[in-house]
Amino acid sequence: MILVDSSVWIDYFNGTRTPETDRLDTLLGNEVTATGDLILLEVLQGFRADADLAAARRAMSKLPYFDLLGRERAHRAAGRYRELRKAGVTVRKTTDVIIGSFCIDEGLPLLFSDRDFLPMVEHLGLVSVVRSP
Repeated sequence: MILVDSSVWIDYFNGTRTPETDRLDTLLGNEVTATGDLILLEVLQGFRADADLAAARRAMSKLPYFDLLGRERAHRAAGRYRELRKAGVTVRKTTDVIIGSFCIDEGLPLLFSDRDFLPMVEHLGLVSVVRSP
């Protein structure tokens, strides 16, 4: 199973071709791809047309779904954020720390195109589907 970040889904739904969207296209139907609450929020809030929103909701509702945060996960994510800060890295978005931390906890590879995940790959052991540090 692979978790797919909103950075890839947004490009995918916009028809933007990248190595990550090509990989997602290959994965769909061949490998279990999952999503989570924060990823859904980031993806769905960006649609302007109701028809496009409805199509994305239908497509994403077929995927395994995770609640990405809770009390214990919040503590671990905060600890990982602090660990990165001590290494001289500041992640720009808390959401990315939560998503990356969830994947680390669950041993799930992450398909992403957002550069904020790269320090998590390098320093925290996050597994990237496409990129390497």
